[in-house]
Amino acid sequence: MQTFESFAGELYPSNASAFDEIALRLFRFQAENNPVYRQYLAYIAVDPVRVTSVPGIPFLPISLFKTHVVKTGEWQPEVTFTSSGTTGQTASRHLVHSRDFYLRHAQHIFERQFGPLSNFHVLCLLPSYLERTGSSLVAMANHFIAESRSSYSDFFLRDLDRLAQVLESIQDDRKVLLLGVTFALLDLAEQFELDLHNCIVMETGGMKGRRPEITREELHQVLKNNFNIESVYSEYGMTELLSQAYSTGEGIFQCPPSMRVVLKELNDPFASLNSPSGKINVVDLANAHSCAFIETEDLGKWDQEGHFEVLGRIDASDARGCNLLAE
Repeated sequence: MQTFESFAGELYPSNASAFDEIALRLFRFQAENNPVYRQYLAYIAVDPVRVTSVPGIPFLPISLFKTHVVKTGEWQPEVTFTSSGTTGQTASRHLVHSRDFYLRHAQHIFERQFGPLSNFHVLCLLPSYLERTGSSLVAMANHFIAESRSSYSDFFLRDLDRLAQVLESIQDDRKVLLLGVTFALLDLAEQFELDLHNCIVMETGGMKGRRPEITREELHQVLKNNFNIESVYSEYGMTELLSQAYSTGEGIFQCPPSMRVVLKELNDPFASLNSPSGKINVVDLANAHSCAFIETEDLGKWDQEGHFEVLGRIDASDARGCNLLAE
């Protein structure tokens, strides 16, 4: 008998055909065993048996994580991740079967692209996330800090003076990962003259209402100029997913093997895409316990290499904590 745990060993398919085969099996399993997804498919009159390709899979609107318990099968969550949102908004709730599974998966994705965490000092500037509970990003960052086994690795909350001192004092051959929320990185860049040319500076979201929004291009130019770095890295993740995509510059993201972005027409989420840009839908094989097929509220486009770029929020959708900046 197949269970959602049986998909845990199939997170990293070796090619697109293998991904398609796993995704379709997972779709049929969740169509039957996830009550919210099953009801949604019935509401839009989709017969799962007739779905024969990944682009044909209906994606669950991400807003349903705010109003429903999205679970595949019967189990008790080890952790519940919640979105940050803003005052007056309803937070999304993602019930996660195994916290350890999420952390090990996040580590695998990061190390696949950047190398072992033991080669890094991990410095985290995430004040808006640390000031609430239920952040998946904080859980991931805390795990990265522990796995780095570095005395320098730490959270710095709002202590920019201490962070600047640590950045200036590191003299060994390890790489430095500076992971920060956008407004805090800008505060650091404006208050200190730091040469971070040997660091990976990675931004992970918008202004959280702390500063006026600016475009990604403007943000990255300020950080590059003030930190003496050639590029700004980015992370694309969200409460409702367990996989993350990373950009090594210019806001161009590459999906890990467990994740695929499918673009859909903005005004018709069931229509094939006839343009290079559209609404971002995500297949996340790591979401076997909840729903692996998520319709986000982000607008994106493809590049010539098959990677994706996030253009911003779709009008009339709520501002989300891990949203990247619009061009």
